[in-house]
Amino acid sequence: MRFGVENLACRRGEVTVLTGVTFQVAAGEALILRAPNGAGKTTLLRCLAGLTPPVSGRLGFSTEDVAYAAHADGLKAQLSVEENLQFWADIFGTGDILPAIDAFDLAPLLTRRAQDLSAGQKRRLSLSRLMLTGRAIWALDEPTVSLDAENVARFAAAITQHLAQGGSAILATHIDLGLPNARTLDLSPFRAVLQDAPSDDPFLDEALQ
Repeated sequence: MRFGVENLACRRGEVTVLTGVTFQVAAGEALILRAPNGAGKTTLLRCLAGLTPPVSGRLGFSTEDVAYAAHADGLKAQLSVEENLQFWADIFGTGDILPAIDAFDLAPLLTRRAQDLSAGQKRRLSLSRLMLTGRAIWALDEPTVSLDAENVARFAAAITQHLAQGGSAILATHIDLGLPNARTLDLSPFRAVLQDAPSDDPFLDEALQ
């Protein structure tokens, strides 16, 4: 599916941080977001996922088509790796957890509780859930945090497979994942400017960073 946004404005708290965001992403394509820290990458991804309503503009897709991977791993600490995966497979009705297990090399960890995993293992488990959602659009916020080079490669392979199957992805990442059919969107031109704001107001200056 093709998706996009038109003249989108997004806010962080009560402050509008992005305005006029417009783009289209085709099936099988990845869009890499670039901008300085605090420029609004996370805010935009949360808006695309339906977690934060836009200030204005149009989302040309249903947020129900979006699987969002945030900074937090979002795991159920007392459940095992297998139980976490089965829980999400049941929620999304996709059933088979084996592709996710294989893609992220989780077989040796299936009986371990999520709370007993290392940071990298938790991240692998968290990202593997994307494959259980059945959703066409993956929205990913710095997904490679805590992953070593071997598991960054596994993650890149999972996205590549998703794209090959006609899915799409939009990512905030500083790492070159070598994804096929990927292009970059610089969010800097879309940063909002507060009109008539005192230039020496540190609160407003910080809000726009």
